[in-house]
Amino acid sequence: MGKARVTRKKSVIPGFGLTLGVTVAMLSLFVLIPLASVLAYSFRLSGQEFIRLMTRPNVVQAFATSIGCALAAALINCLFGTLLAWVLVRYDFPGKRLMDGMIELPFALPTAVAGITLTKMYSNNGFLGRALESVGIQAAYSKLGIVIAMVFIGIPFVTRAVQPVLEKLSPFYEEASMMLGASRLRTFCSVILPEIAPALLTGFGLALARGIGEYGSVIYISGNSEKNGTQVVSYIIMQKLNSGNVDYEGAAALALMLLIISFAMLFVLNIVQHAASRRTNA
Repeated sequence: MGKARVTRKKSVIPGFGLTLGVTVAMLSLFVLIPLASVLAYSFRLSGQEFIRLMTRPNVVQAFATSIGCALAAALINCLFGTLLAWVLVRYDFPGKRLMDGMIELPFALPTAVAGITLTKMYSNNGFLGRALESVGIQAAYSKLGIVIAMVFIGIPFVTRAVQPVLEKLSPFYEEASMMLGASRLRTFCSVILPEIAPALLTGFGLALARGIGEYGSVIYISGNSEKNGTQVVSYIIMQKLNSGNVDYEGAAALALMLLIISFAMLFVLNIVQHAASRRTNA
């Protein structure tokens, strides 16, 4: 009997050892070491100091504001981001490519510039702010303004997550459902939503995590008022770093708590997304 030949597939990228080494080195330099430094500084606080910091009224209020506004913005983005993806995939109209390219502008635009622009638009002197004020709604320097800023920076996550799934979803399924007598709502809930649910959850999680830690776009429009409850956690972190007595340990502890909350949310969403994907593929 002849010896069995072992065939190896050739790859454009170099061998496994070199590729893995470069990957681990880059991951360590840009992700693992910075995260380890956050842990190192935060662990300089004792357990009592950590608990005392996290239970301060302004810190508790800031966490509630950051998480609550980020959650509201992520839910809004799920609705309008899906609608935007649907329009771009299912319809042809003049300026479609321009609109498709403009979706990613919040990624390219500096967040501080976006925050200043939104503040000017939604303040009492801005044209949108005056219109809202005429009906008794104050957008700038309120939690509503924070939600608006987070919607602005988060909507590309949902749209870009859902858009490829809709492109692969044939419209024949919708037509078949409606020919069988299903209403538009039933067709969406039974045919379309199960297919886009995993991608929608991915976009929701990314927008939520981005909103919780956002600083540049919300710092101006929020007003940073402890009395009105418009301080976010990132603002308190910057306060600790920019004050006369720089508190690296306190800032790192708050950053660590943000990291834990964001990781926990993404972990839960990944489990739900995995379950939804298995149900869809079954």
